Amino acid sequence: MSVIDRDASGAHAQPPHLFTTPGPRIGPLVTVTADSDTSLVEIGVHGRWSRHLGAGVSAAIGRCLAEPPAGIIADLYDLGDPDAASMPLWQAARRAASAVRPTVQFALCLPTATALNRELRRTDVVPHLFMFATLAEARAAVTHRLAPTPRLQADLPPDLTAAGLARDLVTRAGDDWNLSEPLLMRARLVMSELVVNAVEHAGTRIRVTLSHRATGLHLWVNDGTTSLPSMRSTQSLSRPELLTQRGTGLGVVHAGADTWGAMPTRSGKIVWAVIRPRAGD
Repeated sequence: MSVIDRDASGAHAQPPHLFTTPGPRIGPLVTVTADSDTSLVEIGVHGRWSRHLGAGVSAAIGRCLAEPPAGIIADLYDLGDPDAASMPLWQAARRAASAVRPTVQFALCLPTATALNRELRRTDVVPHLFMFATLAEARAAVTHRLAPTPRLQADLPPDLTAAGLARDLVTRAGDDWNLSEPLLMRARLVMSELVVNAVEHAGTRIRVTLSHRATGLHLWVNDGTTSLPSMRSTQSLSRPELLTQRGTGLGVVHAGADTWGAMPTRSGKIVWAVIRPRAGD
């Protein structure tokens, strides 16, 4: 998978080579796939456990928690770990997911007849570390545990009407969830830019999802291409200029969102952004 993850500080993290595109593994050792319908993210880990692989897994989990999703499922069926050396990482991942507000559900999918499974079941360092024998069981159990989250969703055509329809959905979210106008102004600009990019560069049907969580307004824009966005330089423009000018590419997203990124889905990609209240909102 390729993941782009940026925050409002101006720094951006380039995807490490451990990430690959969706679908069957293509050499790299960590794959990440998002699901816009459930807000779940699945992380697949492939190969024999090593410090190198652990660093890639840790980076993937950290980038996922930046959004964060409603839940994370780590698929360890293709992990070679006969000594259960990866156990501390999964315990730390569960603690990190529990510390996010709202809490992110975290589950492992791994064979029962493995040293890692036995060692994890013997420890009580991390309570409620959910483990399942199949991905289907993990998906059903995590989805069942998810707390109800206010959510709006719409399917949009890949044409010039899409951005306006998406902005209208943000306005509806503001009315439904009593959000401040300054926050909504940034959300409309960010949503509009994400949808325009999807229209121009994907040309497929677009699904937009808004959810209201403790950390603010979460925007997901799902299209049918796997090509992830890249941000052109906007260093000559101030933040207010970025927020009021169209045609500045993802600079609008970078200026308006508190954090944003992109990740593959099973049929394309999601570009997401989080809009949180700021001083003066």
